Amino acid sequence: MTSDFKTPPSDILDKLIDRCLKEGASDVDCSLGVSEGVSVEVRDGKLENVERSESQGVSLRVLFGNRQAHVSGSDLSDEALSTMAERCLAMAKAVPEDKYAGLASSSLLAKDPPVLDLEGDGEIPLERLEADAIAAESAALGVSEVKTIAGCGNGWSRTERWVAASNGFSSYLSGGSTGLGIAAVAERDGAMERDYDSWNVRKMAHRPSPDEIGRTAGERAVARLGPQKVRTQKAAVIYDKRVSSSLLGAFLGAISGPSVARGVSFLKDRMNEKVFANGINIIDDPFLEKALGCRNHDGEGLPVARKHLIKDGVLGGWLLNTASAKQLGLEPNGFASGGFGNPPGVGTSNVHVEAGRATPEELMKQAGKGLLVTDMFGPSINPNTGDYSVGVAGFWFENGEVQYPVSEVTIAGDLQAMFARLVPASDLEFRGARNAPSLLIEDMSIAGN
Repeated sequence: MTSDFKTPPSDILDKLIDRCLKEGASDVDCSLGVSEGVSVEVRDGKLENVERSESQGVSLRVLFGNRQAHVSGSDLSDEALSTMAERCLAMAKAVPEDKYAGLASSSLLAKDPPVLDLEGDGEIPLERLEADAIAAESAALGVSEVKTIAGCGNGWSRTERWVAASNGFSSYLSGGSTGLGIAAVAERDGAMERDYDSWNVRKMAHRPSPDEIGRTAGERAVARLGPQKVRTQKAAVIYDKRVSSSLLGAFLGAISGPSVARGVSFLKDRMNEKVFANGINIIDDPFLEKALGCRNHDGEGLPVARKHLIKDGVLGGWLLNTASAKQLGLEPNGFASGGFGNPPGVGTSNVHVEAGRATPEELMKQAGKGLLVTDMFGPSINPNTGDYSVGVAGFWFENGEVQYPVSEVTIAGDLQAMFARLVPASDLEFRGARNAPSLLIEDMSIAGN
């Protein structure tokens, strides 16, 4: 893709920065990104749809002291870039001051960030995408009681991004991925249930075969047929590894620097305290091999490293960018996200809950009876108190064994208390940027009949 540019992207960004500085801006940062990809959909063993996407865009942020503005566009012509700079300069002069706005100090910037190999398979032939999707569909339909396929798609994508700032930072990162997903519908006695399997990975070699993906989707849909109700009670809940990362998301939101600075986090007073049980570790690893969330610097150009967010149950710090660090009187710590042409937010790279020792089956026996959650609908979280509720579906288990599928159930609790009782299983699997094994939480409120 780079070869398509008449002017090197790094030169385009340098010219934007120089132009804005000459017009009196105190600080400037910007980015230029391009992406391309192909996706296919199949139905009834035939190719139904092919879509190719190509995009490019440039983003610019200008600061006059503590006043900042940002604009973006897709036209990279000299005239369009000049107009973009003029507009952004005028906006930055006119907006109110934000005392926390600004670029990261040059003394904190990453020096010689490591080179990461994030490349995928490159352009995957259309015939291969089609054949794999058809194979997945066929495998799902081969499962007894699978009625139809709600959707089956396959594709690849590749991105490149250049960033630069007036504090001297610049960087380039490229990467690729491929994804195959299928949703199967099973039917019994006129009642239907749906489930899925999907994989998004760097390379095709990192995922199961299309047959296995399709068969898994079909078997999951069939397993949900004939759901029953459960009575309202308190019992153990096991979050299957497919949905357990949702609790990780709730935790990350609570340790977000901006949330803590605004006082809207149920963990805002728990720094350096035991939040999870002994032995629980939650780790952010920007260099995790094959993972999709890798990066060699954060959204402001600060260095990143493998860090414990929770170590032996203890909360070690907030996720901070420069702005939230200023608000809290702390130093930024490499968790800025976005940025370069936009005001940075906060975010992680590849986060996971370390696996425990017991298998999910052993945790089920330990709990005796309860609910195995495999699907979730619209979680509700009060960020101030940690009050939590969510609609779920899954399976009821007793005597340590699955008895029958259940649906139309709501589970509720208090996240601080839930975190303190959380027990991880041994089945950790890295499937995305946030991963957790199956998680057992005793004494949850279950609302059914």
